[in-house]
Amino acid sequence: MLLCFFRLGILAFGTGEGDIERLVTEDNSGAIGAPVPISVCHMGVLEVMRMARAGQNNLLCPCTGAIRICADPRTLTCGGIMIRRFLTVAILAIGATFMHAQPSLPSSFQAKTIHSPEAADIFVRWGGKGPVVVLIHGYAENSDSWAPLAADLMKDHTVVVPDLRGIGKSSKPENGYDKKTQAKDIRAVVTALGYDKTFVVAHDIGNMVAYAYAAIYPDKVERLVVMDAPIPGIEPWKEILLNPGVWHFNFHGPDAERLVAGRERIYFDRIWNDFTGDLSKPDEAARNFFAATYAQPGGMRAGFAQFMAFSQDAKDNEVFERVKLTMPVLAVGGEKSFGPLQAVIMRHVATNVQEAVVAGSGH
Repeated sequence: MLLCFFRLGILAFGTGEGDIERLVTEDNSGAIGAPVPISVCHMGVLEVMRMARAGQNNLLCPCTGAIRICADPRTLTCGGIMIRRFLTVAILAIGATFMHAQPSLPSSFQAKTIHSPEAADIFVRWGGKGPVVVLIHGYAENSDSWAPLAADLMKDHTVVVPDLRGIGKSSKPENGYDKKTQAKDIRAVVTALGYDKTFVVAHDIGNMVAYAYAAIYPDKVERLVVMDAPIPGIEPWKEILLNPGVWHFNFHGPDAERLVAGRERIYFDRIWNDFTGDLSKPDEAARNFFAATYAQPGGMRAGFAQFMAFSQDAKDNEVFERVKLTMPVLAVGGEKSFGPLQAVIMRHVATNVQEAVVAGSGH
């Protein structure tokens, strides 16, 4: 897994059929019907990613020429932020966190809820001292997923860690889950805390929010780090949508909420198990913690709304793409997940992209 950064799910490699059957056949007492084997698609870039996930690292990626590109973290710097820390502290520290206890940000962090002009109340925690870094989490997790990295960065950075709208302790409004709107939520948090220009680091759906943020406020982003997720509307988005493994992109609405109610753990287990590079991670404590977070009233509705907004996100991103990002961008992929494809995606929207692939890592 990409451990601290890249743990949970956007792009699937299987159909999820077994987990769908479990959602249908398991009652809340835990009786489980026999799972259906998960099949795998065979489609272009996604096929290469699938084969890499299976350990076939001798294959060539049609996008970059090599599926196994493992950057030496000693060579990667990002201004005041040492990328080596992003690629090593995450790998080392998260193991202890997710093998032994639920994730939790440092207890010394301050916390407050900030009202966004976009009609949401955003819960944020922050701490440390130095250049400001905003960490934006993804789906099937919340801001606590950044715990190991935040604990390290706070030694010489001010670390700002919000919950996205609809997730964790942020409010769960009916609307506003397009990433352009959520970028404005993040800007409201940054300015309310008295900050202006920051580093931005994101994972999964957080990438989509971070890209929108950088596109709307390019002079407010020192450097951008994005990890292991597609960007709606940015190629190879159309190919990704053809993959039957991304059934969850269209799994939402009242009936989906009813199917998942009381079975949130089954739904998220499918994501975690498909995307991890090590089935022991995340561990039981972390899985229970995040599943309970989304099981809050309105939590799954709000989570599904992140996907429902993809069509609008694609339209917005096609406009953003007309003006390329000029700040330095680090695009990080897990070897068993997006790998070098993350940099391929970002080179469509940015002019200064550095690529890194974390060896042995899933999402």
